[in-house]
Amino acid sequence: MDIFEKLVKDGGPLGQHMDRAHGYFAFPKLEGELGPHMKFRGNDVIVWSLNNYLGLVNHPEVRKTDAEAAAKYGMGNPMGARMMSGNTAKHEELEKVISEFVGREDTMLLNFGYQGVVSCIDALVNRRDVIVYDAESHACIVDGVRLHMGHRYAFKHNDAADCEKQLQRATEMANKNGGGILVITEGVFGMDGEQGILKEIVALKKKYEFRIFIDDAHGFGYMGPTGAGADHAQGCSEGVDLYFSSMVKSLGSLGGFICGPKAVLKYLRYNVRSQIFAKSVPLVVVEGMLKRMEMIKTMPELREKLWYNVNKLQNGLKERGFDIGSTNSPVTPIYMKGDVPEATQMVMDLRENYGIFCSIVVYPVIPKGDIIYRLIPTASHSDADIETTLRAFEETKKKLDAGAYKAEKIPDMAEKSFV
Repeated sequence: MDIFEKLVKDGGPLGQHMDRAHGYFAFPKLEGELGPHMKFRGNDVIVWSLNNYLGLVNHPEVRKTDAEAAAKYGMGNPMGARMMSGNTAKHEELEKVISEFVGREDTMLLNFGYQGVVSCIDALVNRRDVIVYDAESHACIVDGVRLHMGHRYAFKHNDAADCEKQLQRATEMANKNGGGILVITEGVFGMDGEQGILKEIVALKKKYEFRIFIDDAHGFGYMGPTGAGADHAQGCSEGVDLYFSSMVKSLGSLGGFICGPKAVLKYLRYNVRSQIFAKSVPLVVVEGMLKRMEMIKTMPELREKLWYNVNKLQNGLKERGFDIGSTNSPVTPIYMKGDVPEATQMVMDLRENYGIFCSIVVYPVIPKGDIIYRLIPTASHSDADIETTLRAFEETKKKLDAGAYKAEKIPDMAEKSFV
């Protein structure tokens, strides 16, 4: 069979509805200034799908710094990978600032978050080592684990007892192979909003020998007393060996970073392939990140406003009888029942008639019959945004329960125009 013929015929698990969904349910185009109010297909909408937790993306001070840096450096400076010709004093300054903020010995900047996690995992373990990881880890962790040529064991999501069970298996295998154990989990899980059981995993170090690597892309910048992350929020940062975060979410920029012991970071600088063989983070990004880090450290009101909005939205949903699971972060899932056509009809109603834009997750990502709406409150949302959204969900939920969204199939939105 021609490999292209197979791809076009199958579409893949997420691509089976692409002909109908493209441009609306998948790959939608939000227009205007990034923030809580944007346009979708010509309509004004309140946006709950941006991980702009602290509202820094369009903050005037950030925009000014980014513009000045772009004018000063352009997008190409520096040229080449950091190991060869792309290192600068600014890169090293940013790494020092981040290290001090999260309380680690050293930090290494990464060109991209997803790619960085994958290649850091690859560099940290060999075929003799064993990986133990949360079964609901982000795709970047899963892909990094897939590269591992040794054994790996997944533990049930946020289940400390099962984590210990897998550590027992891993210990036997590591002792047999002469390797070590790396435990990987997340600081905040981006789908259900739960914090990872970091404190419980750290406690297991008293019984087992392993190292911990956490992906805190959704926790950095606002979790904990200073915003230094989920491990600080749980009071266990000293037990977390390697700390990763993205610059994309709270920081509203590009790239990522990994922090840890100086000796380990020295090794990673010379062994993480996605950094050795790829261009350095542009100086315009580095300079902008220095400004963002300054603001996170000196403007606690950004975190305070975020948590005010989180509590107002989540309490309002719970008071109206919505199931938001066990989230203990800004990530706000709303769990409902319904099939895929019903879910798409409800999304259309929310977007077209109520002006509410949020992400939706359905089968095959989650089991058939389940619907998850994911809302991301930010420091930029207003009380009015929250009240409008609560009313919209209250009314559309009644319609869903009454069967008003029953449909035979997903409407073909790829060709429909709302402009």
